[in-house]
Amino acid sequence: MSNQPKSNDVLGSVNRGNAIESGLCTLCRADCQGKCETWLSSMRGREILYPRDFGLVTAGSGNTTHVGVSYNSLRIQGLNYGAMGAPTSDKDLLFTDVNLETSFGAKETTKCKVPFMTGALGSTFIAAKYWDAFAAGCALVGAPIVIGENVVGVDRESEIKDGRISKAPELERRIDTYMRYYDGYGAIIVQMNVEDTRNGVAEYVAEKYGDKVIIELKWGQGAKNIGGEIEVTSIDYATFLKKRGYLVDPDPEKPEVQEGYKRGSIKHFARHSRLGYTDLSSYEQVHDEFMNSVKYLRELGFKRISLKTGSYGMEALAMAIKFASEAELDLLTMDGSGGGTGMSPWNMMESWGVPSILLHSKAYEYASRLAARGKNVVDMSFAGGFAKGSNIFKALALGGPYTKMICMGRAMMVPGFLGSNIEGVLHPERKAAVSGNWDKLPAAVTKYGQSAEEIFACYADVEKKVGRDAMKDVPLGAVAIWSLVDKLSAELQQLLAGARKFSLSEIGREDIASGNRETERETGIRFITDIMDETAQKILDM
Repeated sequence: MSNQPKSNDVLGSVNRGNAIESGLCTLCRADCQGKCETWLSSMRGREILYPRDFGLVTAGSGNTTHVGVSYNSLRIQGLNYGAMGAPTSDKDLLFTDVNLETSFGAKETTKCKVPFMTGALGSTFIAAKYWDAFAAGCALVGAPIVIGENVVGVDRESEIKDGRISKAPELERRIDTYMRYYDGYGAIIVQMNVEDTRNGVAEYVAEKYGDKVIIELKWGQGAKNIGGEIEVTSIDYATFLKKRGYLVDPDPEKPEVQEGYKRGSIKHFARHSRLGYTDLSSYEQVHDEFMNSVKYLRELGFKRISLKTGSYGMEALAMAIKFASEAELDLLTMDGSGGGTGMSPWNMMESWGVPSILLHSKAYEYASRLAARGKNVVDMSFAGGFAKGSNIFKALALGGPYTKMICMGRAMMVPGFLGSNIEGVLHPERKAAVSGNWDKLPAAVTKYGQSAEEIFACYADVEKKVGRDAMKDVPLGAVAIWSLVDKLSAELQQLLAGARKFSLSEIGREDIASGNRETERETGIRFITDIMDETAQKILDM
């Protein structure tokens, strides 16, 4: 595991736990009192881009020696002239003139105000508790959000009749919350795994919402190579889940397990989902099954379909790109190892799968191979350990022009937690409803103020969008998401402007360089001093 320093003296950030390349902790807690870079950015927005205590300090980076292959071993290029994709011919351009809007889709275009999305917030209870903040925040900033797998199956209020869903209040709540603030940018995506397919989720969503949502097939994720999991503490709930057809471990219907539960030695039950394609044994069979699934979804009326795959090996990556392109899917999300989870076996997370930088590099290679043959290439989203604007820039450049989005899970959840905790203190009557965890504001928050208007640098921006009267209904977790996106957007705009790219669509592999020869070999990105060296030699020889 690549550990990073726990503190950043320049920004004044400190990680509660073990810091990793993304800047997040390996274990991110909903009750955390700070104060990693993402946590601070969720209050202060773009302010966190700069060294603290301006006027009293100077700052200098030590991140100039790159060992091993990672996103940190890619460097961002800059030019000293030009303005590609500039909105006007005006020679006075600022980084704020950079257009971050993007879109994806085969036949139906989905527009997004920013190239960020958050994915697979599924049946884990933490996703359910903070959904209002996540959904409202993503809708307000114009970013897509994914309702992950198994939401219907674990909902005790849902009803299944004759093997098909007939009532799904939690799924409806999640869709409706996002649509409340949706303004034509972003998307609500409903993900399905094996269990959801068996339970008729696609049919239910098609009948209830039609083409208002994107339906997503799931092959896997970066955190594990088995099915989705949650943990419950009630034996009654565990029995309910088993009767729904899930594997529950330990089995709540075994007498010895029931006795252990009564005695207090068994305190938790893990619910697992089935593996996909276990009845298939060849590429051709997977191809046919996948194409038939897509055909069926289109017959149900879905105009937009996406696929998410995990950090499997090269065969599965090639199949995902080839099948998604052939089926004219709208988006393919590839989640590399380093990607987060609500519940996955820890040593599996530490050991299995293809690391993000390698998976994404091969994705570009395979997509280019299809394009060179004149084949359609599906729009892509890279996922797996992103939280900083610099790494988002690198990933978009590495996968350009095919990569349209960067998918973040844990990073986009942090502001939801933080805002909800602050709201629970400022409005104690809402504490339970918003799942607040604090009884008082910590010093890292009160440093900025005692009210939401003081604490959140972007509060007035959100108020301008929704109106003063409507602000009372906007979760502070959503305001925190807006603040984080403000920081990430400004950072991305600055880096693009430095590369003289004033439209996101202009970003490409020429905008990054390898910081060592090993990274060059694995990614295909040239070593930093080799790039434009021929041009430099010609200038000197003129």
